[in-house]
Amino acid sequence: LYENFVEEIDAMDNGIAPAAGEPRYALSTTLSARVGHLNPRWNEPDQDTEAGFRRAMELVGSEFLERLDFYHRAWLPARALVEEAIQNRFQVDGSGQVLELSQGGCPWKEHLFQLERELALPRPLQLVLFPDRGGQWRVQSVPAAPHSFESRLPLPEAWRGLRDEALSELAGIPGCVFVHASGFIGGNRTREGALEMARRTLELGGGTERT
Repeated sequence: LYENFVEEIDAMDNGIAPAAGEPRYALSTTLSARVGHLNPRWNEPDQDTEAGFRRAMELVGSEFLERLDFYHRAWLPARALVEEAIQNRFQVDGSGQVLELSQGGCPWKEHLFQLERELALPRPLQLVLFPDRGGQWRVQSVPAAPHSFESRLPLPEAWRGLRDEALSELAGIPGCVFVHASGFIGGNRTREGALEMARRTLELGGGTERT
């Protein structure tokens, strides 16, 4: 909660920029900025700050409680789900590099990186399987870093941008639905098909493997 809520506010209050160098765009909708917007405008006759302060207290208190509820009801259960999947990874594939999540929509990336460090995994995880809301399955490459657009092991270059029968025929895997043009994610109608896509990606190297 500190790293993902309090630290940002504390840093902004102390004039610490989020990154080195010239910012590429203005941050005008952060919680700190919205609190600042509650101050009286410079040319308003009434410069009383009390009403704005009360509104700021309500705003910050509401967002804090919402974030606390999120971490309690969603974030921590997601960590437990990812940790269980890591413990069971060899039951999914003998390489130990494919993770299977029983539920889609789980915020897994930051947990995965943290658990890799905590558990000192001998080999980095490369691919994650999970069901989507439509009952089909996805295979997604683990990013090079939690917020990176680069992938550790993207799906094979020859598959990228293809869909349905054209993809299934080229890959030799039934039920393929798509592979994104960047190779970071693909889909299959079945769990078995998505797992085979992951295994084939490991075999082929997927283009550029990053550890």
